Amino acid sequence: MRAAFGILSLSLGIVVVGASRRAAAAPDHVVSPSMERHTSVSAGTIARALAVITPVRSRGGDDHAETRRRIRNAQAGTYIDDILRNRDSSLSRWPDRHGVPLTIWIQPTARIDDFTTNFVARVRQAFMEWGSVNLPMRFAFVDDSADADVHVTWIDRFKEPISGRTRWSRDDDWWITDANIVLAVHHNQGEVLDEDSMRAMALHEIGHLLGLDHTRDSMSVMAPKVRVRQLSDADRATVRLIYALPAGPLR
Repeated sequence: MRAAFGILSLSLGIVVVGASRRAAAAPDHVVSPSMERHTSVSAGTIARALAVITPVRSRGGDDHAETRRRIRNAQAGTYIDDILRNRDSSLSRWPDRHGVPLTIWIQPTARIDDFTTNFVARVRQAFMEWGSVNLPMRFAFVDDSADADVHVTWIDRFKEPISGRTRWSRDDDWWITDANIVLAVHHNQGEVLDEDSMRAMALHEIGHLLGLDHTRDSMSVMAPKVRVRQLSDADRATVRLIYALPAGPLR
């Protein structure tokens, strides 16, 4: 029996602290965002392209005050306050990539009851919706998981009452370096997610991938319990604001 679309679940994660990299769950060269399909991108090609990425380092001192001023001036219509509250006044995001796409591998099939390749298509659609937001990065699908910055995989169900989980790693300057998303085919009580629910959950998890956290705004896809099927104006405005700011603590 397929579950009707409704409240999906919390998206949880664990923070693991390492010596030079921190793993978290759930992070100005503007490139017109688009969605591409790359079927034969080699690891060497990606490595050479990534060599041109030179992220701006997190700022401190007086620049923190300037960043807080910019947030105050642009926070209307966003839920940036919720994110700063959840992250102890810190921001994480991917560095500006100067035209190099963030490569995405979606597990094409899974030996899980009720799995359908239509789920893969719905996750792609979710990436496309985020790709339509004006951010300094693009997404590109790859067929080889070894070529991917981001891996999306499937699980039958989580033990917890959740349907998706995102984990990303950041460096000491708070720039996100890599990420993984896991999506469940079934709720933890056994109901299968329908395709619209899968797309909505993917939208939520991709938001975490980009550096967003939960919001108290129930009409946004980043609410802890997903009630909507598309990005809200606040989702778009918040992620644009984050990508206009430097990563790092603001105090």
